[in-house]
Amino acid sequence: MIYKDYMKGGMRLELVGKKIGFVLTGSFCTFKKTIPKIKELIEKEKAEIIPIMSNNSYEMDTKFGKAKDFIEEIEEITKKKIIHTIQEAEPIGPKKMTDIMVVAPCSRKYNGKTSFGYNRYASSYGMQITFKK
Repeated sequence: MIYKDYMKGGMRLELVGKKIGFVLTGSFCTFKKTIPKIKELIEKEKAEIIPIMSNNSYEMDTKFGKAKDFIEEIEEITKKKIIHTIQEAEPIGPKKMTDIMVVAPCSRKYNGKTSFGYNRYASSYGMQITFKK
């Protein structure tokens, strides 16, 4: 219910000290708008961000920018190395390394599957998303 109340302008979702796994996927055109949101979560909300990128978003240069530039900016903002391989991402679920996972951008198909509980191995990394109570 927190989500519904939050969307209606009621309760505020408290993010201070929360560990947020922030996953950037291959929609490169959104990076320039998404990366400042990471900074905002750290500075304004006082959340801890664990940066995660898909293999393509970590390695590909596109007309929207060079992968190296995005990586440097994200690692500078978060002060953490980006998780970008299957081996690095595998412990995220089992070790409960995050309180919240943000997938940005998030397709309607992916959002629909995870919203209705079809979250076993929902990510391309093979991690199981779990929500702490």
